[in-house]
Amino acid sequence: MPIDTTRSFTPVRIAVLTVSDTRSLAEDRSGDTLVGLLTEAGHELADRILLRDDADEIVDQLNRWIEDASIDCILTTGGTGVTGRDVTPEAVERVASKMIPGFGELFRWLSYQTIGTSTIQSRACACVARGTYIFALPGSTGAVKDAWNGILRDQLDSRHRPCNFVELMPRLLEQ
Repeated sequence: MPIDTTRSFTPVRIAVLTVSDTRSLAEDRSGDTLVGLLTEAGHELADRILLRDDADEIVDQLNRWIEDASIDCILTTGGTGVTGRDVTPEAVERVASKMIPGFGELFRWLSYQTIGTSTIQSRACACVARGTYIFALPGSTGAVKDAWNGILRDQLDSRHRPCNFVELMPRLLEQ
């Protein structure tokens, strides 16, 4: 999709949450990948944390970041599968004001191009939560790259045409 170079780039302040019972920040390759991709694109890392697969803890952290006016967007990685411990989509739904169903649909279509029917196991999702964007990605580095390169890089770039998520930020809390 086209980038309009006559428009100015607006950096987005992004918090990254890794959800995992088995990794530490030192072993968090998907989180590292996200941080690298977002900073390389010119955005600011606002915060980063790793939490275990516990819906209440995830909701508490999401709410803290949603209430922080300096954070525009939250990217989560991990916990979007179908096992009993995968609770990130449920946590996201608990804080959501409006779901963005097209994100998960498009992510799975893109992911199908690389991993085939295995993409059906992903419950990647997105929402607006009280004026903050949240995108919940699977925990693999491949999935993080697919989501960033195929969707988020453009939609979080204020120069992307014909439209992007950044230009909507001032209007997210309209009634």
